[in-house]
Parts: sequence; C-alpha cells; structure tokens
Amino acid sequence: MGMEDTRSVRLDQDELDGFLGSGGTGVLSFDTGGAEPPYSLPVSYGYDAETGNLYFRLSFGPGSGKPDLDGDPAVSFVVHEHTDDGWRSAVAVGTLERVAEVDVATGVLEELRRVRIPMVDAFDTDPRTLTFEFVRLVPDSLTGRKPAGPQD
Repeated sequence: MGMEDTRSVRLDQDELDGFLGSGGTGVLSFDTGGAEPPYSLPVSYGYDAETGNLYFRLSFGPGSGKPDLDGDPAVSFVVHEHTDDGWRSAVAVGTLERVAEVDVATGVLEELRRVRIPMVDAFDTDPRTLTFEFVRLVPDSLTGRKPAGPQD
C-alpha cells in the first residue's frame, strides 16, 4: 500500500484513548485571526481519557512570538505517529484555557493525577529564562484516523 492510498477510517473511542495514552507529543496551532498563518508549536501533552481533556505546559523563551493566551484562543492540536499497524492521527479542536494548579473546583487536580506530560521540551535557552503557562484544551471535537484496511 503506497502513500497514494489516502483512504482512512475513524478510530473508535477505545482506539483513540489507546493512541493518545496518558500523554505524548504533538503540534499545537493557534489561530492568529487574520492574514497571518497559524502559529504552530511542537508541544508535549497530557491526555485524560475520562474527560477527553488535553493538558499542555507551554514554554516561551524571551522574545519568542508568544501567542496571546488571554482570550481563550482557538486552537487545533495534532498527534501523528507511525505504528507497526500503519499510521495513526488525532486532531482536537477547541479553545485553550489557562489552568491554575490550585483550581480544585473544576476537578483539574483530579485530572492532573491521571495525565503525564512528558518533559521533552527541547530547550535551546536556559530554562530559568523561560516562562511556563499551564493550559487545558476541552475539545469541541476530537477525532482519530487510521488507514482503511481491505475490509473497510
């Protein structure tokens, strides 16, 4: 099956949860609202299968074109991976919200115990000069795809 075979089928919820696991890495893209292309950022994420929510610890170096997190920006988030069974992808769309780690009222702490955000951010600057933002994506939609098999 060559790359030109682009037929795909949707992952069911169990497959999607299994693919996303409790965390990993992907690309977060911010809508810049206008003629500018989206601002895309490789990130590590945490995923809570019970709620379907995604968590990110965003790091910004001094002077990096940091997206504005104040207006709960619209984002899309993509995870894509080649597995032994072929490729898998997941796309989440929604708005980002800032998370205060003490925000117990919303059950955030409960969710945080279930996710694992890998510390794989590549720092080419001294981490002490970076600012971190902890954010949550409650997706409006979250879908996964895999290649269509012969029976699909």
